[in-house]
Amino acid sequence: MLKPCQIHQSQSAQTLLFPVPAKPLIHGHGSNLASFPVCVRPSIMFPYKKPKRVGRGFINSGKVKAVLSESEKSTRVKAVITVKRTVGGILTNLGLQRGLDDIQDLLGKSLLLELVSADLDPKTGLEKKTIKGYAHRTRIGENGTVEYEADFDISTDFGKVGAILVENEHHKEAFLRDIVLDGFPSGPVTISCRSWVHSKFDNPQKRVFFTNKSYLPSETPSGVRRLRDEDLESLRGNGEGERKSFERIYDYDVYNDLGNPDSSEELKRPVLGGKDHPYPRRCRTGRPRTKTDPLSEERSASVYVPRDEAFSEIKQLTFQAKTVYSGLHALVPSLETVLLDRTLGFPHFRGIDSLFDEGLKMPPTEDQGILKNILPRLIKTVTDANDALQFEIPETMDRDKFFWFRDEEFGRQTLAGLNPCSIQLVTEWPLKSQLDPKVYGPSESVITKELIEREIRGFMTVDEAIKAKKLFILDYHDLLLPYVSKVREIEGTTLYGSRTLFFLTLDGTLRPLAIELTRPPIDGKPQWKQVFTPSWHATGVWLWRLAKAHVLAHDSGYHQLVSHWLRTHCATEPYIIATRRQLSEMHPIYRLLHPHFRYTMEINALAREALINAGGIIESSFSPGKYSLELCADAYDKQWQFDLQALPADLIHRGLAVEDPSAPHGLKLTIEDYPFANDGLVLWDVIKQWVADYVNYYYPDPAQVESDPELQAWWTEIRTVGHADKKDEPWWPVLKTPSDLINIVTTIVWVTSGHHAAVNFGQYTYAGYFPNRPTIARTNMPTEDADEQFRENFFAKPEEALLQCFPSQIQATTVMAVLDILSNHSPDEEYLGEKMEPAWGEDAVINAAFERFNGRLRELEGIVDDRNANKKLRNRCGAGVVPYQLLKPFSEPGVTGKGVPYSISI
Repeated sequence: MLKPCQIHQSQSAQTLLFPVPAKPLIHGHGSNLASFPVCVRPSIMFPYKKPKRVGRGFINSGKVKAVLSESEKSTRVKAVITVKRTVGGILTNLGLQRGLDDIQDLLGKSLLLELVSADLDPKTGLEKKTIKGYAHRTRIGENGTVEYEADFDISTDFGKVGAILVENEHHKEAFLRDIVLDGFPSGPVTISCRSWVHSKFDNPQKRVFFTNKSYLPSETPSGVRRLRDEDLESLRGNGEGERKSFERIYDYDVYNDLGNPDSSEELKRPVLGGKDHPYPRRCRTGRPRTKTDPLSEERSASVYVPRDEAFSEIKQLTFQAKTVYSGLHALVPSLETVLLDRTLGFPHFRGIDSLFDEGLKMPPTEDQGILKNILPRLIKTVTDANDALQFEIPETMDRDKFFWFRDEEFGRQTLAGLNPCSIQLVTEWPLKSQLDPKVYGPSESVITKELIEREIRGFMTVDEAIKAKKLFILDYHDLLLPYVSKVREIEGTTLYGSRTLFFLTLDGTLRPLAIELTRPPIDGKPQWKQVFTPSWHATGVWLWRLAKAHVLAHDSGYHQLVSHWLRTHCATEPYIIATRRQLSEMHPIYRLLHPHFRYTMEINALAREALINAGGIIESSFSPGKYSLELCADAYDKQWQFDLQALPADLIHRGLAVEDPSAPHGLKLTIEDYPFANDGLVLWDVIKQWVADYVNYYYPDPAQVESDPELQAWWTEIRTVGHADKKDEPWWPVLKTPSDLINIVTTIVWVTSGHHAAVNFGQYTYAGYFPNRPTIARTNMPTEDADEQFRENFFAKPEEALLQCFPSQIQATTVMAVLDILSNHSPDEEYLGEKMEPAWGEDAVINAAFERFNGRLRELEGIVDDRNANKKLRNRCGAGVVPYQLLKPFSEPGVTGKGVPYSISI
């Protein structure tokens, strides 16, 4: 056993007591140091070297100070760097590199900082020399942080600090939360980093962090102009090579990584993006091409996203994050073990109810622990030995077990359900297809005037109903019909083109009138189409229920692929890439948009990995099957316009509103009780006012918008590169004035916050009980060329026919579990307007504007509550009706059916 040594002092040397760890050090745990001292001679361990002069100071080991001559006036400034404690970062990872990093911390050589002056040298016109110093670890915070400190003596002629360069001396990356410079006469200077800093051993280039004060390009302090340009240049990369996980490079690519042709010819998919299949662009990863298809990119276990787009540590450790998607690989095989027949449907409705009452017994596997962590609400321990996948009862079903059966609920959900942005006003009669009749058959609908007038029982004629704006439609006819033949070749599914007509009643509710299902000419058979209506006899009632199941499957597919994925996740990724590539972090518009982009790129990468990929959840469980993303590209080509993503423009385009300066929000709604529009327009106005206050402050002169080179490059890149396949469309807004900028930014903010919340966080509430929103229809209508046996079975047991049409057991349970995940709010969710971004708080005017923004959102909370209590509003209040809260701004964690996050974070 080593014994404490005596201390000897002499003029030549001094022996120190230096504690050496008995086991490898773990950062953040001082108790890991050995409790006994060991004699270490500093001349051996720390050979003395004359301090090297760097800039205005000296660098030495340990606690380093910048030393100035007594003749110079200076200010002593302390830099406190807060590093967030992480599982994957610098605070763990035992081994040789970890040990080297511990020694670096002990030597005070963890992080090298360089202070950059905001001003040029007035004598030379050149940048002033930076002031360098090493930071040393000083404190372990209680909130999961570690603090490092460095001291600087800053001469008075140095001026204000404009930026800080950081070099990470560790072998592992570090997450810097912020740097606070304290000691200036004007008060502390905070630089919010919130970024991963790579190890210098991975990349020798230093990271630059600018102060929180925002600047237009023309107003950039002279001392940091070069750094502003160079930082943007580094983020763009050179478009070559495979991206590495620690990099922060943003570039564009087409969707060529959804298929897996090297695994199977069945998993080959067309490239989305380009002339054949127009589509938004995604982030480039640079992975090599597949061996069997030179157009496709190889898939990998981990998909590159720029480092700062990755999930926070908390999000990684909660079941809403990366483990969710990887966990699907554990869930599906477990279900397949229990449900041996992938095509097996539910034998009776009691079997569906048992998913909520008893659950599905799960086999004991190595993945059981993973599943418990991923699905804590759903995996229940029923005995000491067995677990069950037991679903929570959705609020809709809890309030009214038969809600899904009722036609009034079918109509109500088109206005206040999961997909409230597809309903359109009927403006012309007869209804006609725009498809080629030579290919798809006669274009005119078989929904006749006589049929509609019979259904509304003489209340008015069709012409009068159209004039009075009483007829509405869900029209998936032309989008789906070209896919019918292809989808029907897939075993276990079918497809139609569909139209569903509704009538606006005196109560302000929508009454379903008719469903038309169409099959194009196929296998030598002519076009088939038939109209189904609510009926008063048994056969008609069951045919109507089956027709509704088909339409709901169409609506579910459209919702997931277009209203949700395309309009929010997919269309937003180019905005993020362009913002990073063209707007400096100093730019006020970058800082306005930044919270609206958090985590979206990683969510999208994970979706390409497990949800929208070939053979993934969407393809295996939703109506268009393997053609799902191809259909999504068609919707982008035919329907997507940037200007129509603004809520007011969308409502006007669908005939659900007209401009009226005297009406609230400047719009008169066609359906007064339209919960999505009612709440959405309040939220839209609140967002627009906040954006207007912000933009008008930074652009007091309208000419500044058109003369801002970063801003113009940003908007040009979004239009011509990010959405390259639509670059020549005439509907793109121009960007010349503050008003133009306000409208563009408000649209982006609405899409990432309000629109996404409206179509995402109600998924389990409305589709958790899948008969309400089946994701796939597996059998044809009994009246379409059915064989005699099929007809007999339908007449004998119509309930079985409906259950066979519904998703199979494995399809339903998989989707239900995924929807529970996607409907969850993370514990670290950041809600719109709840917390202020650090850069916004730097300016009193923006600070005050944000406080008004927050106050208006609090008012919206009360408005929603009042509306949900108003019994006159039949689409959001009534017996067994779930109140509409999806656009209520704030929420607690979990599946709550409310809450509007800043960004598309799940």
